[in-house]
Amino acid sequence: MDAEAPATIALASARGRWVLAVTVLGSGMAFLDSTIVNVALPTIGRDLGASTGELQWVLSGYLLTLASLILLGGSLGDRYGRRKVFVFGAVLFSAASLLCALAPSPGALIAARLIQGVGGALLTPGSLAIIEASFRVKDRPRAIGAWSGMTGVATALGPLLGGYLIGAVSWRAAFLINVPLGALLVVFAHHVPETRDPQAHGRLDFAGALLAALALAGSTYALIEGSQGASAFAIAVTGGVGVLAFATFLRVERRAASPMLPLNIFSSQFTAANVLTFVVYAALGGMFFLLVSFLQISLGYSPVAAGAASLPVTLLMLCFSPSSGTLAQRIGPRLQLSLGPAIVALGMLMMTQIDGSSSYLTGVLPAVVVFGAGLTLVVSPITATVLAAAGESRAGIASGVNNAVARVASLLAVALLPLIAGLTGTKFYDPAAMTHGFHVAMLACAVLAAAGGAYAWRAIDNDVLASRTRAQRAGEAVPEEITPPVVACPLPLQPTPGPTRTQRTRA
Repeated sequence: MDAEAPATIALASARGRWVLAVTVLGSGMAFLDSTIVNVALPTIGRDLGASTGELQWVLSGYLLTLASLILLGGSLGDRYGRRKVFVFGAVLFSAASLLCALAPSPGALIAARLIQGVGGALLTPGSLAIIEASFRVKDRPRAIGAWSGMTGVATALGPLLGGYLIGAVSWRAAFLINVPLGALLVVFAHHVPETRDPQAHGRLDFAGALLAALALAGSTYALIEGSQGASAFAIAVTGGVGVLAFATFLRVERRAASPMLPLNIFSSQFTAANVLTFVVYAALGGMFFLLVSFLQISLGYSPVAAGAASLPVTLLMLCFSPSSGTLAQRIGPRLQLSLGPAIVALGMLMMTQIDGSSSYLTGVLPAVVVFGAGLTLVVSPITATVLAAAGESRAGIASGVNNAVARVASLLAVALLPLIAGLTGTKFYDPAAMTHGFHVAMLACAVLAAAGGAYAWRAIDNDVLASRTRAQRAGEAVPEEITPPVVACPLPLQPTPGPTRTQRTRA
């Protein structure tokens, strides 16, 4: 690696193109995996003889370790080198993907997915941190925009690629694809300069990360296994451990000198925006968990057709999310954050009318388009509200918290929805049971999304973006909004800003 100083690389230079390529490759690995696994679930279940609960753990295991460790992953990069942690995360993610592909049983696959989530927590925060720390200030918006566009394309192609691999080869090929991608990243990473945050100091908050993992693991176990016939004693113990770990986590974070989650960031508007994120993204995570499986099991779609069915949502997001963000800056976010979830709820209600006699053009597509239109109204405004409420100096930690909230919401939705829908045991694979369960689940998700819209109307201050808009008009720098890591669904849901230099997450 040459000695070029950080934050001086031009986007148009050969070095700049390499940096952009490596960061896109790293984030693209996580995006592809998230989209492909959703498409592969029914095939995985049949091949390994997995119960509904085991399929839930295939998704939840990854989300659990990812959500628990993503803030710590950003801190490790700040302290020990962003490129080093990014590459290590890619190696661990690729090795875990190989273990997933070789898994002989549901238990082995779940264990590999837990490891994969650890790799994702190291890999995910690194791509944007590297861009922010490597490129010249004037080139950062264009670099982030290029990263967003290319990763958006990867997200759009993911369901199609996943469906093809599953149908033409095997669901195992859907994991194996990460191995050559990871190898390329390691080879090309020497073109990326190493950067650190010189102001990152204090003890890393390993205690906070462990307690967060225990809180999520205990709660998730109680929800998933409770629906699969686990003993009342086991459910009570694990649920109690989860609640106790969460209470202890809050206490530790309140007293820690360098907490993973500084609680003083939770102003009224920051809290309101994250509550809305939790409610809406729980509904979204539940819908994407079941939609692709429903299309395959109940409607007989092939994996590639089921993966392509939700492609209009991604295309709507790519085309109209920037305009949605601009509109929120102009008129305030309250209307979009209230109307958007209501339209999402309408799309979900339309999905309750899909059955075995429905065609894609008249049944599935209209519901998907309405859902996508509502989602497009929500994503950019909720990101802008989170960032504005936290302040530019805390953009990094604000985006990290919001990403973690979205992942936890999806995790809990995946754990709880099959119980509500009656899709326990082997009923997941029964077409009639899946149809009924999907309809019940979409009704529950619609109620949740609508409740989020009503909450936004009451809780979101329409002036929260005013200071951000004034700064833009004055020509001051504000954090960029871009497309983020995926939350276990076939499109990027949770936007993440380019982190500021010293305000990135650090424990």
